[in-house]
Amino acid sequence: MSHSRLGLADAWGNLRSVRFNQDMTAFVCAFQDGLRIFNIDPIREQAHYKEEQVGSIAHAEMLYRTNLVALVSGGRRPKFADNTVMIYDDLAGKMVLEFTFPDQVLAVRMKKDKIVAVCKNQIHVFSFPNKPKKLFSVDTRDNPLGLCEVSPIRCGEKEVMVFPGYKTGSIQMVDLFTTEQRVSSAPVSLNAHKNELVCLAINQQGTMVATASTKGTLIRIWDTSRRVQLVELRRGADQAKIYCINFSSSDEWLCCSSDKGTVHIFALQDYRLNKRSALASIGVPGAYAGSQWSLASFTVPQECACICAFGTQGHIAAVCLDGSFHKYHFSADGICNQAKYDVITELCEDCDWLTMKDN
Repeated sequence: MSHSRLGLADAWGNLRSVRFNQDMTAFVCAFQDGLRIFNIDPIREQAHYKEEQVGSIAHAEMLYRTNLVALVSGGRRPKFADNTVMIYDDLAGKMVLEFTFPDQVLAVRMKKDKIVAVCKNQIHVFSFPNKPKKLFSVDTRDNPLGLCEVSPIRCGEKEVMVFPGYKTGSIQMVDLFTTEQRVSSAPVSLNAHKNELVCLAINQQGTMVATASTKGTLIRIWDTSRRVQLVELRRGADQAKIYCINFSSSDEWLCCSSDKGTVHIFALQDYRLNKRSALASIGVPGAYAGSQWSLASFTVPQECACICAFGTQGHIAAVCLDGSFHKYHFSADGICNQAKYDVITELCEDCDWLTMKDN
């Protein structure tokens, strides 16, 4: 490991966005000077598309660990318009599909048979990748953050897509499967928060949705079938911008991260593991006293915004917008220990691109 890799990361301004793939085994980074894809365990660079190939990228989405990557241009040297989603095929080494919309694309979500483009007031759903065709569009309230999540796995005959509802703080859920089959299915709305939404997450099967508002103190978990709140989790008492929420693949745990650089871990199957306020033990009534707090947490040294996701064997990974990568091990008794630190922008030092792309 080089000496510089032990120092602080310095990708501020160059790294535009970071997102995990659907099974949380890799992540994609949109840079001002191109695009990079990283494996998580072990951490290493899998692909590197330079600015001459793809231009400056604002958003990107992987399709599991396949050769297809969705790109939306943006930044200092965009190669394509920001209202266009380009599909890059790593095997072919070129763009193979193009989707153009009336407005700027703020986010892209992919499933094995669908692609979703999120604009400020509309969400567009297409079949994908063979002979793509438009399935439907949904009008939405102003959605400047491009909030929208889709369940990676179809559970029975249900595929859930969740996005902000028309009422402030509400969510709307649409079943992609019934809508695709032209079966009448009224959209489901839930009043999740009093303030505007800032973050959404959905579990693998689409049975649970997590929501957070601009206040940033609470995360609420919802049952998508029964349309009821399952639990309310407290990130903290002070306001923060929740940047990322993710379920573990087994739905046993939930993690969230904020712009303060702290990652919180909650238990979802055994709520007794979550911490409680000392006020509850002395019988003080009220929602705050009865809140469930995270069983474990850690703060990345740079205290900056990051995304977080669960790995294997009790590990959790955090990728920060300064280009730093952190891996911690946590246990049910609330102990967190750092297992790995790296700077992703320097991981290409010893890589052989041709060898790695052939793997």
